[in-house]
This record gives sequence, structure tokens and C-alpha cells, in this order.
Amino acid sequence: MKPRSTTARRVVSLLTASLLCAGAVLATSTSAQAAECGSGNFCVWTDANFTGLKIEHSGDDHWWEGDMAWHDSSWADHGISGPGVKDHVKVYSARELLGHVTICLAPGQEAGYNAAANDQGASHTWTAGC
Repeated sequence: MKPRSTTARRVVSLLTASLLCAGAVLATSTSAQAAECGSGNFCVWTDANFTGLKIEHSGDDHWWEGDMAWHDSSWADHGISGPGVKDHVKVYSARELLGHVTICLAPGQEAGYNAAANDQGASHTWTAGC
């Protein structure tokens, strides 16, 4: 078997590097949006990393029902932005948008866990900013 030429080795190295880079980009793209939450919606899960029970809203919710109030552990804002559109979400520590803001998300922002906001939310509203 003949030894490969320097040019052939460079081509193989370049192709290998290109494929590795392409694989890294694809892996990053698929994991960039880990949360399953519909376009235009705000979602909340009872457990970290977008697991457990989930609520999904396109509007405000002044009274999280059932087991969601004070059991929130991960959040995703998939709101749609545009001029004059309220696309940020503020989560409040009490029902009826009372208490303090536990977490505020910008459009496209997801939080798989936030220790300060964990199990603190009971209502949310869409707003123009945080």
C-alpha cells in the first residue's frame, strides 16, 4: 500500500474537521430550544428541565389552578414579538398578579431552573418588558 501524499492527508483532515463542525452546529441547534411550548405561548412546568405537569397560555393567567401554583420549576416564553406587542412574561408570587415578580422572561427565553423563582409563582402577565 502506498503512503498517502501530503495533499491527500490535508484534504482528508479538512473534510473530517468540516464534518465535525457541522455535527456540532446541528447538535447545538436541536438542543437550543429544549422546551416543548407552542409558538406564541408561555409555559410553566412543575419540575426542572421542562418536565412534570405543564400549563400553556397565550394570554394572562391571574390564578394558576390545580397543582401549578407555588410548584413552578421551569419556564419558557415563546411569545411573538412585534411593534407594540407585549412579548415578555412576568410571574408573580401571588394570585391576581399580586406579590413580587419571581421571574421575568424575554421572548424566546427559557429557564430550565431558577433557584430564586422555584416554587414561588401563582400568576403571570404578558408585558412590554421586564
